[in-house]
Amino acid sequence: MSIAVAVSGGMDSLLSLVLLKEQGLDVFAVHGHFLPPGPDWERVTQGMGEACARLGVPFHALDLHREFHDRVIAPFVSAYARGLTPNPCAACNPSMKFGVLFERAEALGADSLATGHYVRIEERPGLGRMLVRGADLSKDQSYFLSLVPIERLRRAHFPLADKFKRDTMETLARHGLEPPLPSESQEICFVPGDDYQAFLMERGRLPGGGPIVLEDGTEVGRHQGLWRHTQGQRRGLGIAWKEPLYVLDKDVKRNALIVGPKIALAAPGCRVRDVNLLTSSENWPETVLVQTRYRQQAKPSRYHFEGDALVLDFIEPHTRPTPGQVAALYTEDGAVLAGGIIQ
Repeated sequence: MSIAVAVSGGMDSLLSLVLLKEQGLDVFAVHGHFLPPGPDWERVTQGMGEACARLGVPFHALDLHREFHDRVIAPFVSAYARGLTPNPCAACNPSMKFGVLFERAEALGADSLATGHYVRIEERPGLGRMLVRGADLSKDQSYFLSLVPIERLRRAHFPLADKFKRDTMETLARHGLEPPLPSESQEICFVPGDDYQAFLMERGRLPGGGPIVLEDGTEVGRHQGLWRHTQGQRRGLGIAWKEPLYVLDKDVKRNALIVGPKIALAAPGCRVRDVNLLTSSENWPETVLVQTRYRQQAKPSRYHFEGDALVLDFIEPHTRPTPGQVAALYTEDGAVLAGGIIQ
């Protein structure tokens, strides 16, 4: 069995390659250039080529920047124009890493794909082989993989399942290896300086300003574009009011930004579309744990389906979920049941 190891140029994926090579497995490395040609192309290609030569592993660099634009960047811009707050990292995993890149690796002879995600695949009674949180809960990335079809995940290897991030650089140093991109990646890899507003403004027309209103319709200010704001935001509203106000919602039809006091941020539930089932809902427990943000404690929820939509009824109030972000559902012991897009 031949395993393609997706190497980004960073430390985690390089360590995954090292660990699999040490196990005596038949591996090769594959890097997808997701961004247009630039300085990082040569830096990563040369650096990973040298590291792979040291390990005695074949290395392939693939130009996938057009596919990345069409599948990740263009939908990102479109979602903001529609008043949503998308999660491009979660979208990239099913469409690119476990989509186009996986398929190109198969064409090179791979039977499966390995990545540097801090997650695991484990057999669970009654559920089968499931995506499960990694041992390093501070780096667990199961939330970002919850949209990947289970058929692809069951063909994946996650060598860092039981590893801890703090040990990564030391382990690579013992092997005499240094990743071409040793620093942690920025929040959104294709947005320079993490300035998403400037990035969006360079890429076409976006809806203009409109009213900022309380839930009862009282106008308290003006916004410069719904796409500039997200649920839970407090700063940058430019409102002088008797109490701090937070963004509660966006009324796209009226182009209105709805705000209210902090207490109004608590949400009793949400609807989820484009649900990716990692096991049949018939196998789910009566109560699931729901995570609607990456850095968030999963909380218990009841659920039911209305057609293709998953309706979550939170047992404990959540901070208001953000439309366009991901909702991931877990069992008590960390297995991922499903993921979908908050509607």
